[in-house]
Amino acid sequence: MTTAKKRVVFCDFDGTITVNDNIIAIIRHFNPAGWEPIAQDVIAERKSIRQGVGELFALLPASMRDEVIRFATSQAIIRSGFEQFVHFCREESIELYVTSGGIDFFVYPLLKPFGIPSDRIYCNGSDFSGDTVRITWPHECSEPCNNDCGMCKTTIVRRFPPEQYERIVVGDSVTDFAAAKLVEFVYARSHLIEKCEQLHIPHAPFDTFHDIIGHIKQNG
Repeated sequence: MTTAKKRVVFCDFDGTITVNDNIIAIIRHFNPAGWEPIAQDVIAERKSIRQGVGELFALLPASMRDEVIRFATSQAIIRSGFEQFVHFCREESIELYVTSGGIDFFVYPLLKPFGIPSDRIYCNGSDFSGDTVRITWPHECSEPCNNDCGMCKTTIVRRFPPEQYERIVVGDSVTDFAAAKLVEFVYARSHLIEKCEQLHIPHAPFDTFHDIIGHIKQNG
């Protein structure tokens, strides 16, 4: 007699739960001098995500704290169906974790209405006590990952062994790709679809969280 594996979902935040990328939206809005070359270096993988994000926010004065937080939380749009997806996971006893490369000052406020326990939300931290904004990294890479992710999604995924869990990633970008290679199934949009197709990773495309709910129901 075998015991059924428990389902666990690792869901990205920026560009997945939210329609837009909040970090880029913040930096583009405040437009500090020198941000574009840093962003281009991250996209081209000349700088790690951790290094690039840290450098981008270091361009903003810490005195702008309230203004930055106000803008970040007011401009974000939650993707259609996310509230229903949270309820669906509860009803189906699916463990839902938010694994975000975003920052605490906008991730936690935006997720608060959905009642997701704080210990199931992984994101980067922030420190406004100095002259400029400093990003902190409470969930760094551990072996075998050495990508300097900042918030290491593969480290989180590896805490859930495949012998016990059916692991699912929901994401949209190359920052989700390393985790996608580890799990049993991926719900993908945007650049992550191309990555999954290239390596023949089992996946399904989605536009809204209603699509994911429907696919899970249809496929048991």
